[in-house]
Amino acid sequence: MDLKINKFLNNFDFTKKNIYVIGGSGLIGEQTSKLFSELNANVVILDLKKPKNLKNHYLFVKFDIKNLEKFEFENIFKKFGYPHVFINCSYPRDKNWPKSSFQKLKFESVKSNINLHLNSFIWTAKIFADVMVKKNIKGNIVLLSSIYGFLGQDLTLYEKTNMNENAIYSAIKSGIINYVRQMASYYGKFQIRVNSISPGGIYGHHAETKSNKQNAIFLKNYSKKTPLSRLAYAEEIASSIIFLCSDNSSYTTGSNLIIDCHLYL
Repeated sequence: MDLKINKFLNNFDFTKKNIYVIGGSGLIGEQTSKLFSELNANVVILDLKKPKNLKNHYLFVKFDIKNLEKFEFENIFKKFGYPHVFINCSYPRDKNWPKSSFQKLKFESVKSNINLHLNSFIWTAKIFADVMVKKNIKGNIVLLSSIYGFLGQDLTLYEKTNMNENAIYSAIKSGIINYVRQMASYYGKFQIRVNSISPGGIYGHHAETKSNKQNAIFLKNYSKKTPLSRLAYAEEIASSIIFLCSDNSSYTTGSNLIIDCHLYL
């Protein structure tokens, strides 16, 4: 095998690397954890519940974002190892999240959800970056944003459905994108890379509805406006996370990887 190809493939080997995934039991998080496990990493999932489909090759720590200030990360690091990679693909929200359209929005919901989502992303990323600096680890951080971090929501997608726009979501996700740029600027001198990923619609993602199934009309409306005429699968997002955390992206930092965008916005 060509030496350059061999090096490229070896860069996807995460043997003896400690990977921490907040939201590792979720749609994207579980697929990400699975891929890292298959690449020989030590995967530590921090979430409210254990993942349903991962049977082994990971460690689980119960983690409630609502108790972030009281959570002892240092104890976890001492027990499971200091982080080489930190990924946050959680989707924290309160009970009023489904009522976040402009017509129904309440100020308390704005404060609560920005604190749960944006503020938790900001603070946990800093915690992990700082411990990487302390332990002289040239680490990687990936935070999950969304295409709606740089686009306004297309309201035609929700026509003839029970779905609505979300007045807070874009503000949260755009904040994550620029926080990543700021982190990359500061932590670059410590050889810590920080990037974000902005997925579009994903099959199986139905956080805004009470149903266990995605709305068929929404799926049709959305698919019409994407280059590949479909939504993404969670494993397609996970594989991109792997790339950003590998040495094959060793000069990529402060970037927002878009997967994938609407055609007409």
